[in-house]
Amino acid sequence: MTQLPFEKEKRKIIVKKTSKPSKFGVKPEDRPIEDFIELGIINVNKPKGPTSHQVAAYVKDIFKLAKTGHSGTLDPNVTGCLAIALGRGTRIVQLLLPSGKEYVCIMHIHKEVDEKKIKEVMHSFVGKIKQLPPIKSAVKRQLRERKIYYIDIMEIDKQDILFRVGCQAGTYIRKLCHDMGKKLKVGAHMAELIRTKVGPFSDKEQYTMQEVSDAFWYYKNEKNEKYLRKMIKPIESAVAMHPKIWVVDSAIESMCHGADLKIPGIAKLNDQIEIDQTVAIISPKEELVAVGKAAMSHKQIAEKDKGLAVKVDKVFMLPGTYPRMG
Repeated sequence: MTQLPFEKEKRKIIVKKTSKPSKFGVKPEDRPIEDFIELGIINVNKPKGPTSHQVAAYVKDIFKLAKTGHSGTLDPNVTGCLAIALGRGTRIVQLLLPSGKEYVCIMHIHKEVDEKKIKEVMHSFVGKIKQLPPIKSAVKRQLRERKIYYIDIMEIDKQDILFRVGCQAGTYIRKLCHDMGKKLKVGAHMAELIRTKVGPFSDKEQYTMQEVSDAFWYYKNEKNEKYLRKMIKPIESAVAMHPKIWVVDSAIESMCHGADLKIPGIAKLNDQIEIDQTVAIISPKEELVAVGKAAMSHKQIAEKDKGLAVKVDKVFMLPGTYPRMG
């Protein structure tokens, strides 16, 4: 099945305490459009030509923002999913960069090979592989291990093979094609590549640069924000692959000022949390408060009444959103 690891996970919720609905905060989908723009993500369908950095800069210019950030570099000739984080939400890309990716690729083999042999060799690359990054790459050129989650061969037309591949971040598909060609003993190269998934963002909902520009024009000139609201996803969508811990509203303000999360502030949590795992800290209204590293497992958090639960790393909520009580 063509699913990235987090898409297969079925997390349960463990309730520690119930809390009354708060008068503070706002559900992510109900934020004013200005907050959407400052704390949102657009899944852009990157065209051929510009670099990922140029696309992010173009989005920044459209929205007249101080900064934007993208979810992982695509070569200029590669198209597809490029999640662009906006404004204050830019730091969320650090969580997207290591997330799983999916691509659809055309690999051209240099001589015809029996289809059975092609399938056998290609499927042998599912699992852990070792890759030496290409000479022209942004990382140090040394052998490193990467994981291929699945390879789905969609069509074989003589020397052209269309396939879908799900892989760990940092996998070079161009190198994968080269290595598969080498194992086939005929040679191969990547002819075309489209990215179809970046973590929770997929080609099922992505937008061209022209559509982004038009949506902003309608908002500015016609006071019509429906196109932008459809296009921009709240920052919370970027943490879909991470386990969550929901907190009581009285615990939020101290975290906004740099405090870590302790057990008394927790209302409920997902299971499958391990020590040092990245977790998202969520408000009673499902807003992203912060992200951090778990200092305890879900079992320890569920059983204990006190202690440090999460070392907070990045805070996304502004101080004063949930004022201190008393």
